[in-house]
Amino acid sequence: MTKGQHSQNPALVNGHPSFDRIVADHGPLVSRIAMSYEADPALREDLTQQIFLAVWQALPSFRADSSLRTFIARIAQNRSISFVAKQVRQLPTAEVPEELAASLPSPEERAIEASEHRSLLEATRRLPLPQREVIVLLLEGFDYAEIAEMLNIAPNALALRLSRAKAGLKRMLERQP
Repeated sequence: MTKGQHSQNPALVNGHPSFDRIVADHGPLVSRIAMSYEADPALREDLTQQIFLAVWQALPSFRADSSLRTFIARIAQNRSISFVAKQVRQLPTAEVPEELAASLPSPEERAIEASEHRSLLEATRRLPLPQREVIVLLLEGFDYAEIAEMLNIAPNALALRLSRAKAGLKRMLERQP
């Protein structure tokens, strides 16, 4: 065994997956959460890097009270909120990205889906922060109990936020031409 190798599982470092493994496994989750808060690609990349730095710094404190995915999503949410709050104090609002990824066969279908995705993303960004949090986490596939735990709110408060978020999104999307 060479210096630096682990005698048990080389994918684990101090009982946790290696940071490279975390980035590979949870990078898409972090990217989607960052995208839901930041429209500018350069700022979104900066936010993503800040999230991964925060994950790396917090990893030693991970106690496995929840899944690693939940732990990372909570950090991503909190870092995104802080990042956007800081940006609001510094810059005017960012523009929606020109093109969002869509993988449909025909150009017409791709254009329609991209437009709908852009509209949903834009509407999500306009929601009040408490409502945006629950929608983003729900769209990421977290169940109600996980979301309530991450946001440290009661299930009834979560249901109320979710109901208001859905109603707000519906109103905004119905107004669109």
